[in-house]
Amino acid sequence: MATDYGPLPVWAVIVAAGVATFAIRGSFVYLFGRIDEVPASVTRALRYVPPAVFAALVAPSLIVVEGSVAVGPGNERLLAGVVAAAVTWYADSLLVTISVGMVTLWLLRFVV
Repeated sequence: MATDYGPLPVWAVIVAAGVATFAIRGSFVYLFGRIDEVPASVTRALRYVPPAVFAALVAPSLIVVEGSVAVGPGNERLLAGVVAAAVTWYADSLLVTISVGMVTLWLLRFVV
């Protein structure tokens, strides 16, 4: 991809982004190195980070099909995701959830 920018501004942005990323990560190392115990409110809030990240990664792939939003009976991935969510709610087993979700997806895609 060609741009009108020369190599100096491009490298300056790359270095600035790297320094900013390093500073943000280093600040947490410094912060948690100075405190003896993580407050209970922070611990409670951090419990919700993995499910939120997982939902942010998975939800777009369930809803967006071929570049457009597809919410309805024609979206096999969304239906299989709903079935997998229901199974994980009751079974509480990762292996069972993945297995049922994949079997549902395959059945919806190739049989129905």
